[in-house]
Amino acid sequence: MDETSPLLGNQMSGQPQEGPDLLSPNLRPRHQELVATPCGPIKSWAELSCLLRLYFCFTVASLLVLLGLTVSSICKQGDSSEDDNVTVSLIQLVGLVFCVYYISRGVLQENRQELLVFVLSVSLVMVRSVVNFSVLGSQFKEELLVRFVCIMCFGVIQVFCTLLLIQRPNMMAFRVGGALDSLQEQYFLLNLCFSMVTFDLQAQLCLCILITTADSAMSANNSIILGVGVGWACLTAAVGAIAVLKEAKVLVWVFMVQNLPQLAFFVYLMYTVVMKWFHDKSYTLEAAAVTGALISLVIKVVLLCGLTRLVRSFGQGLRERMFAHSK
Repeated sequence: MDETSPLLGNQMSGQPQEGPDLLSPNLRPRHQELVATPCGPIKSWAELSCLLRLYFCFTVASLLVLLGLTVSSICKQGDSSEDDNVTVSLIQLVGLVFCVYYISRGVLQENRQELLVFVLSVSLVMVRSVVNFSVLGSQFKEELLVRFVCIMCFGVIQVFCTLLLIQRPNMMAFRVGGALDSLQEQYFLLNLCFSMVTFDLQAQLCLCILITTADSAMSANNSIILGVGVGWACLTAAVGAIAVLKEAKVLVWVFMVQNLPQLAFFVYLMYTVVMKWFHDKSYTLEAAAVTGALISLVIKVVLLCGLTRLVRSFGQGLRERMFAHSK
């Protein structure tokens, strides 16, 4: 019998349950068909439990509230001279946008990698908020008090609930890869690489924000770097995502070559930071730039190592299993 055939078709259509080959209720699948998307198969909304739906809706709604408060803070800080505060708010905005993506894919795909990245991103947002709030003057503390309280309260709840969700058994790898351990491992590597591609994009965008706000007035060179850097980071992430999902070895090599200019960007960033380090007594943005560059390098190392292993298993049937649900 074809394991992908709709076993409940006769029952759902209202036909009488007759015939010697009718399956017992205990042998019918307890899950529904996966939904094919450009980013891989996901579970249908109806398959999620009520508790999981409540958690997902609360998390997304709280992130949207934080996004609104952050945008409001950026608008209020736009006319002030506190460039460091604007920079932190812009980075917080980028982190929150990616958090919405991480939690959506993590829940609908039962993707532990995305859920772990979500926890890490929320934790970074909380740490930045604490550091930024602790060094603000009394005037700015009053303006950002609501956002700070919301970030800390929502963040603690989100991290706690997500860690509980990570402990649940993950059946997505089995449903996509079947009983073969090799395909399940390949599915794990694919998710890891895809998560690292998006996490690397987030790090690149944050670095672009840092380097373009390092000066009180954005120079023409920094404006060019901002445009080219953002465009190149988005293009690189798109090529990497397509290469992973389509199992295209040529695009994998293109993606690796695209990372070389970003390494040159790190060198330029370090040069800019060192030059500015000796001209003022504020080291907030400098430390953030160095930390961000190091984190981005770690992400790239993990990503390239995972891609090297994943490429060896291209063409072994995982892609066909992942996108067979659309047929």
